[in-house]
Order: sequence, then C-alpha cells, then structure tokens
Amino acid sequence: MRRLRPLLLIALSLAAAGCTGGRPSTAPAPAERPYDLLIRNGMIVDGTGSPWYRGDVAVRGDRIAAVGLLRAAQARDTIDATGLVVSPGWIDMLGHSEYPLLRDGRAVSKITQGITSEITGEVTSVVPVNQNTLRELGRDSVPWSDLDGYFRALEAAGPAINLGTFVTVGSVRRYVMGDADRPPTPAELDTMRALVAEAMEDGAMGLSSGLIYAPASYATTEEVIELARVAARYGGGYASHIRSEGDRLVEAVNEAIRIGEEAGTWVQIHHLKASGRPNWGKMPQAVAAIESARARGVDVTADQYPYPASGTGLDAIIPNWAHAGGNDSLLARLADPATRARLRAELTAGGTDWNIGASAGGPQGVMIAGVTADSLRRYQGMRLNEVAEARGQEVVDALFDILLADGASTSAIYFSMSEEDIELAMRQPWIMVGIDAGARAADSTVQGKPHPRAYGSFPRILCRYVRERNVITLPDAIRKFTSLPAARVGLDDRGVVKEGMFADFTIFDPDTVCDRATFDEPVQTSIGIMHVIVNGVPVLRNGTPTGARPGRGLRRN
Repeated sequence: MRRLRPLLLIALSLAAAGCTGGRPSTAPAPAERPYDLLIRNGMIVDGTGSPWYRGDVAVRGDRIAAVGLLRAAQARDTIDATGLVVSPGWIDMLGHSEYPLLRDGRAVSKITQGITSEITGEVTSVVPVNQNTLRELGRDSVPWSDLDGYFRALEAAGPAINLGTFVTVGSVRRYVMGDADRPPTPAELDTMRALVAEAMEDGAMGLSSGLIYAPASYATTEEVIELARVAARYGGGYASHIRSEGDRLVEAVNEAIRIGEEAGTWVQIHHLKASGRPNWGKMPQAVAAIESARARGVDVTADQYPYPASGTGLDAIIPNWAHAGGNDSLLARLADPATRARLRAELTAGGTDWNIGASAGGPQGVMIAGVTADSLRRYQGMRLNEVAEARGQEVVDALFDILLADGASTSAIYFSMSEEDIELAMRQPWIMVGIDAGARAADSTVQGKPHPRAYGSFPRILCRYVRERNVITLPDAIRKFTSLPAARVGLDDRGVVKEGMFADFTIFDPDTVCDRATFDEPVQTSIGIMHVIVNGVPVLRNGTPTGARPGRGLRRN
C-alpha cells in the first residue's frame, strides 16, 4: 500500500484534534447515544478514486453517521477492519437477479464477491406484463402489474442485496406485438411509448435493448430512438447489448451512440467485447468510437466482465429469422425438415456471424453449461463437437436435437475473447463492471456448469488485474465498482464512503482477495471478502453469510 500523503496526515491530525471540515469527523460526545455499527481502523478507499486513508466509519440505522478517527465512539456492534480495505458496496451494472431473488433472497453468489446492489433489465424486464411476456418466461402469472408492484414483491421476499432495473425494448415490443418480425404501426408505437413512460414514472433506470435477441432484434434504430426519447424525458438513459459484438462491432457501438445522441440521453454499452478470433484487436476501434462521441459531448460509458468467454443460450447460434414468433415457433422450425435444411445450409456456410460457434472458433469453443431436460445432463461441461461425437451425429444435427429436446432452454459458454482486448477496455476510465449473471446458491443444489463470472468477477479483477498484472490501481478499481455506476444510474446516495450516504460496504483483504470459480468448477465462492454490509446490516460476516436480507428496490433518483 502507498504511504499516506503528508497533507492527508495533517488533515487526519486536525480531525483528531476536533477541527471541522474535510473527510474525517469527530467521535460523538459521551452523552450521545451509541452508533449501531462501528467499523474500526480500516484502510478506507472511498470510491472517488482517491488514495486510501486510515479511519473509522460509524453507522446509525441505514446511513453513514460519521467518517474519521472516531476513537471515543461507542457502538452496539463493532467490526475490526485492521489490515482490511473498507470500500463502498460494489454495484453490479448488469445482473439477472430479478426473478432469482424472489426464489432465494440470500444472493450468496453476489454477496460473497462483494456485491451489495445490482442493476438488471437487459434483454427482458419485469414490466410490462401480459400473456405475451409471461409466455416467453414460462409463467402463467406474476403478482404485479407494474414496476411499483414488482418492488413491493421484491421487498416482501427479503433480498440480501438492493436491485434496480431498466425497462427493455424486448419486453415492451413483446407486450404489444408478440414476437412479430415487422415494424410497429403508429398506434403500436404509441402504446410502447406509454409503457416506457409508466415504467419510468415507477423508477426504472431507463430503456435497455438486447439487439442481438428477438424480438428486440427486429426493431430498427429509429424505433429504439423513439422509445429512448421517452426515457430521456424522465432523466433515464439508454443501455444496450449492442447489435453485434463481432464482425460489426464498431458499427454497433456507433448505433448505440446515435440512439443516445438523437434521443438526448446517456448511453451504457453492456459487456463491451470484441468477440471472435477474426475480430480480436478491434477493441481499440471501439474505444476510439466511444472517445470520439464523448469528445463531442455524448455521455457514453460501458461495462465488462473479466473473462475471455461469454455466456448465453445455445439457441443464440440459430439465425435471427428463425426466432420470429417466439420460442414455440423456433422449435417448430427446428422440427420441420424443410426449414431444418435451410438452417443447416446457413450454419455450415463459412463467413457469417451465424456459423456454428463462429465467435468461439467453431463447435470446439462452445461448452454446454446448463440444461433443463434430465436426459441431457450428461452433456453439461462438454464442448459441442464432443457432444456430437458422443451422439454419433453431425454437429449441426446435434445442435438442433439438443435444442428440441431441451425446449431451446440450453445455456452455453462461448470462448471467444482475447485478454489483450479485455485489458484495454478495463483501462478506460468510463468502464464499470457487470457480471451478466443472476444471484445463485453456492452448494450442491446448483445444477450444470454456470459461467464462473457468476461467482468471481469482482474479486478476479482485484486479484488478477490489480494485484498481479497492475492493469489498473486499487482506487481506480473501487471507483469502477462504486461511485461510477452509482452516478451512471442516478443513485446519488450510494457509491461513496461519506456521511449521510446509505451504509453499503464491502470490506476485504487486499492481499488475499481472489476468485476461485473456474470453467471446470464454477460453483466456488471467492476468498478475501470478509464483511459485506447492506443498508447498515451485515449480510456477510467473517466470510460467512449471516442470513440477513435488508435489500431494497432501487428507483432512479
């Protein structure tokens, strides 16, 4: 760790002597009631990017009550942070926990890697709700009809972490048009605008789009701009899984920039990557496009996860047109001999984004991660070419048959990125972290081989990219985890260790923090995360979940 700067030592000495102003504050007078929680003697990395300083943090209720050298302070509960870093709670800018938290609010995979808050809503969102949106989720009903109702259901379930959400193009479009591959009529577009406005009024962070997935993939740029304008009126932004992360990466980045620029709002590009070996080295062009936009006043930022493999459905290999009409229509096409022949021809022709496993270098770069059908469980952890060999089939036929047998619900991991591109993106000051995975348990109940990002993303950055490889500094990493995402989505009272802010903290050992999850053995929690506090309540204590569930719904300020 660096030595404390002389000016900082003077400031700390003045604070200890009772002077006011600056970061530290004094302990309460003996007559004051005790604090609820006191974190003593930590190395405070406050989330702003500033160097660490030695200090104590006092909590009263769900807020930070004092920060400084609080030697005389008394508290009902104390955490000794000697030798540990005390940082604001870490914010996952891309999770998928909106439904998992309703089933299991413990969020073990999140809190054990230091996450206290999550922003979700990428491809689909919890609103709007009708039979069209429920059918694709495999649900008959949900106990809410609007975002305010969802937040009530979430808080009744008792999550360990906080959660906010975008409203998505995919869900709005599906609500109005089903999975039709056509432009909306003027009346349909008006209805979609009204649905975005309703979600924004209930506190959505903005509009999000998964433009590589149906039905959002059927939306034109102009259609998305019209919906993003609605979010902009409420101060919300535009986030996107962009239309291409491979051959047309730069064009897709520029499309996202155009949408934000013409809608008059900020832009968040989800999991920025250059996918596919032929596209390795395109990250400098993507970064240049973002920097150019920022130079002319467009507020563009992005997030990433620190792994050279992506994770999504196995059905993402299937060309876009075959998804029209929804999941049932896709399965019908896979079962129809004539359509199957057309798909076979497209998937076995070289030189397209849809070529089998093209982004991963072929079928050998695609790993089956999770299935729903018991008959297919033996394939979990196997590469697609190995599955085909075990079944005695051509790869394309094995792909079709697995999707049919599993109701197109198979998840897969695609080994498609380069470390050089990952590191270049990470160095950018506008990059945050989004793990692209929902909350999970960490025991024998977990099925399959989920992407290790679900368990290890944040500690992996501190271990591999801060401590071992010096790609970024510790204060910069913490800024990317905290104040940067908080400011992005308008969480004005989170993301910094400062009096009056919500008491979310991640306390860790800077010398040992590291991920343990691997692609072969992904269900392993990280090490070195000692204490995690959400809204003033410890949810992880000495590395062990406490069972507390103080999380809340996060609404855009």
